[in-house]
Amino acid sequence: MAQQTAAQLFKAVQQDQALKERLKAASNPEAFVQIARERGYDFTVEELETSLSNMSSEELAGIMNPGMAPRFHIHPR
Repeated sequence: MAQQTAAQLFKAVQQDQALKERLKAASNPEAFVQIARERGYDFTVEELETSLSNMSSEELAGIMNPGMAPRFHIHPR
């Protein structure tokens, strides 16, 4: 259940620029988890790391920098 909560946080980050900036500014994983808890998400650093390790590099790029994620629907001519 906690991993699902981390996944829900990643989806929320795509919609909430202020939350995204706060999480990007976190100095360590513990600070990241604390910011998430303040917003109602509950998971441990270990669960966060597990959730991140299960994501592809494209998914991670889409969360942290959606403008730079690969665009699979665009085909160069």
